[in-house]
Amino acid sequence: MDKFVVDTVVASIIAKFERRARMGKEKYGTDLDRTDKDLEFYIESALEEHMDAILYLKKALMIIQESKES
Repeated sequence: MDKFVVDTVVASIIAKFERRARMGKEKYGTDLDRTDKDLEFYIESALEEHMDAILYLKKALMIIQESKES
């Protein structure tokens, strides 16, 4: 069977996930296979990350809108 070839966008995201996983392992000495955290920890962490993402997206949108006004 032929190997599936992903497009450059997908490939860049996969590479980013791999880099982030390595960074996390180096920084925290563990990975997501850990068993010392419960479901509530992961939900809280995801909520905080998404809150940050919303702020970043809003800031990016404001920059785009400001550049259109100038």
